[in-house]
Amino acid sequence: MTTIARRGFIGSGALLAGCTMAPPLSRPTAGGTSGFVRRDGMRLSLDGRRYRFVGGNMWYAAYLGADAPYGDRARLGRELDALAAMGVTNLRVLASSEEGPLKNSIKPGFRGPGKDYNQTLLAGLDYALAEMGKRGIRAVLYLTNFWEWSGGMMTYLSYVNGGKYLNMNDPAHPWPEFANFNAQFYGNRAAMDLYRDWIRAVVGRTNGVTGKPYADDPTIMAWQLSNEPRPSGDMAHANLPQFYAWVRDSAQFIKSIDRNHLVSTGSEGLKGGLDSADIVLAEHAIPEIDYLTVHIWPNNWDWVKQTDLANTAARGEMLTDQYIADHVALARRLDKPMVIEEFGYPRDGGSNDPAVATTYKDRFYGRIYSAAIKDMQDGGPIAGTNFWAWNGEARAAHPDYRFQDGDRQYMGDPPHEPQGWYGIFTGDTTIRLVSDHAKAIAALPA
Repeated sequence: MTTIARRGFIGSGALLAGCTMAPPLSRPTAGGTSGFVRRDGMRLSLDGRRYRFVGGNMWYAAYLGADAPYGDRARLGRELDALAAMGVTNLRVLASSEEGPLKNSIKPGFRGPGKDYNQTLLAGLDYALAEMGKRGIRAVLYLTNFWEWSGGMMTYLSYVNGGKYLNMNDPAHPWPEFANFNAQFYGNRAAMDLYRDWIRAVVGRTNGVTGKPYADDPTIMAWQLSNEPRPSGDMAHANLPQFYAWVRDSAQFIKSIDRNHLVSTGSEGLKGGLDSADIVLAEHAIPEIDYLTVHIWPNNWDWVKQTDLANTAARGEMLTDQYIADHVALARRLDKPMVIEEFGYPRDGGSNDPAVATTYKDRFYGRIYSAAIKDMQDGGPIAGTNFWAWNGEARAAHPDYRFQDGDRQYMGDPPHEPQGWYGIFTGDTTIRLVSDHAKAIAALPA
């Protein structure tokens, strides 16, 4: 499978029902962020008012926050200042990386096969959360990854199966072999025990900078089970009861440790649910899952062709509009909020060079922001958006735009992708769209 298929396609499933209301709204607390974000039907609420946001993705925040040669706390401060100036109040951040044998996974990892966790990197997460809280930026923290770029489920399996694994995009194991292999994770007791150990360590952690337990920190908006979990690569290999049990049991486990924060799946939505509305409804109807997550990748899903955006962008926009509308309908059926928490688009011509224009990318962002604002004005379920992703002042370290082990110019494009492919750089015209969207959200009635 190529990088274009990374967030890929797929087909149908079974339906569960029911959802519960969140606890009562919390009272405000002191600091840059006030009370906890709560769910109330299709609304997210904060201190008795509707909570809406413009957000981004910054997977590498803990890495910059680490007091280590691979960290850069000064840069983290500058990047957070730039995001706050744009009106960004929510960031989706990697809170786990599993170090192992996969070709394209980031190093160092938060953890290996044992319980000797990377305390320096965990302290980097502490520092990043403290700095975000000072600026009124909330965090969504994901606790593993379906994909290889941070180790993820494949690495967990390698820890417990004698070292067996598949690399993504291995020509000897074409799609959907990687995803089908990964699906073993949901039913592997030993891998699940390691995953739960990590959840217990992070969700139950006390921030070494602020002295505040994570469970009591309103800077955190939500815990996320994984980045883009899928039941399998194709329906023939999908054990749906096992997948739903993983969602339910993991969410319940998180809430047994931390009753203050929301929990979400991290799903792409229909593309992560084998293109089955039944699967999306089933995994998000679980009472402990507080809101529906949606990711939109027109280039990866072959809705557009990055080398011919002039002739394919309109089709991509039509399919984007439909994808959003389909998920709004699903969120209404669930009576839960919805967040468009990943959306990415290439620069003109598919270039990775920050000097190249973002004409069609800006059109795409404008499309998503317009749909979100309209739904918010109509009282719909969309609560926020998180663009993928913030590159900021980083620049590719190599002329081929490929990430190499040891690189420290972290950007929103993860290690397995061309550096500069989808992220927003300092100076991009896309920043104006984000800022204007933040102003439009701020102008909405509570």
